Amino acid sequence: MPHASLTVDPAFVVGAIDRRLFGSFVEHLGRAVYDGIYEPAHATADEDGFRKDVIELVRELGVSTVRYPGGNFVSGYRWEDGIGPRERRPRRLDLAWHSLETNEIGLDEFARWSAKAGTELMLAVNLGTRGVQEALDLLEYANVRSGSTLSDLRVANGTPEPHGVVLWCLGNEMDGPWQLGHRSADDYGKLAAQTARAMRQLDPRVRLIACGSSNRQMPTFGAWERTVLEHTYDEIDYLSCHAYYHETPGDLGGFLASPVDMDRFIESVAATIDHVRALRPGRRRVDISFDEWNVWYVDRYHEEDKVTDPQVWPVAPRILEDSYTVADAVVVGGLLMSLLRHADRVTAASLAQLVNVIAPIMTEPGGPSWRQTTFFPFATTSRLARGVTLAVEVETTTYSTEAYGDVPVVDAVATHDASAGETAVFLVNRSVDSAATVSVDVRGVGASSVAEAVTLWDDDVHARNTLDHPDRVGLRPTPSAVLDGGTLRVELPPVSWTAVSLR
Repeated sequence: MPHASLTVDPAFVVGAIDRRLFGSFVEHLGRAVYDGIYEPAHATADEDGFRKDVIELVRELGVSTVRYPGGNFVSGYRWEDGIGPRERRPRRLDLAWHSLETNEIGLDEFARWSAKAGTELMLAVNLGTRGVQEALDLLEYANVRSGSTLSDLRVANGTPEPHGVVLWCLGNEMDGPWQLGHRSADDYGKLAAQTARAMRQLDPRVRLIACGSSNRQMPTFGAWERTVLEHTYDEIDYLSCHAYYHETPGDLGGFLASPVDMDRFIESVAATIDHVRALRPGRRRVDISFDEWNVWYVDRYHEEDKVTDPQVWPVAPRILEDSYTVADAVVVGGLLMSLLRHADRVTAASLAQLVNVIAPIMTEPGGPSWRQTTFFPFATTSRLARGVTLAVEVETTTYSTEAYGDVPVVDAVATHDASAGETAVFLVNRSVDSAATVSVDVRGVGASSVAEAVTLWDDDVHARNTLDHPDRVGLRPTPSAVLDGGTLRVELPPVSWTAVSLR
């Protein structure tokens, strides 16, 4: 049986945990908006047509920010289409996802939904087919109180108070040839810098996110970041990272090690940021916004979901509706641990996405909503991970993977909230066939009791929650989590994610 040991000590702080680390993402894609958050005919719909059962689940999930409206969608989006009387709004072809966009939901409606869900709105501007002026127009409409044509238009449209959006994405995945308006790093960097300077001139409060690479496997990765930063470093607050992972047949062990790749991705981008920073005067810092991350079976989309008929443009098609397994959820829990492990560099993040589309929450039109397996590690981590992340060194055995080399069998991260006197330890056992024992020295935090201990696991690592069986998988109490003097002892089942809260 594998064994792991680690020490949790408040003297070794990585960084403060920004609540924006627990963000998510809603794109006009598939059933994320229509039949997802918005279904006027549903029994739970409120006066704005939003499903209240979904809002309750979003609140339970503990989402802090929501990135909107894309994603690939934003690179062809005209934000003006989504304001004013619904009966006058145009129906547009969405080239990104080969769908018909009705524009029933736009900025004003989504901002109302975001407020009801208790989340902060993160807006993306279209730098694919549009540019500086359109970004300024959107910012004026959203953030200026009144007295100008666009701010007064918002007031006339029924939103008297400004939305006060702080977080803004300067386009989306502009390094990707699939993106409308795809361009070189040099061209994008110049446009992003121009847009950033103009937006700050209008509203100095904004915090701006420039596009990093779409993933670490892009042929321009690294060079893209350096070039974009050379243009934008003094104008932006964040550089984005995007990453998706999935299990391939016969390689469960490699899949469970996906957080190792996220660690390396973050560290590479942080090193590039530091390199560009070192060449500039002053101590201004650019952070990382990991504003797309999840498990996504992208091959299934291309092989089964994708609509290609030029004469067929469906409204809210059922696409990217991955049904997540226990193994998927363990990886999601591990990816959250990776983000926490880099709390000094990653200060914003967005799980992509929130409802129906590669999402922790699923709905059925006219029917119920339910929690996917991935819901549980996110909700628990968002609730327990407070204060600061503590540096821990895990002593454990390793196993071999083709993609990442030798990786630890047990992964761990710890957080500490001194003001509340609470410490949380998050653990993953990546062994596919063996339980693991863990010993955690917690004398430094002065813990006296186990307040909560839960584990996500199942004898069937591919068990999942579905419409017919929505509660097949959930969190289980962890009776093996015992505080013995100053040592926490836990036994982890194979392929499992565990959270322990200490007081």
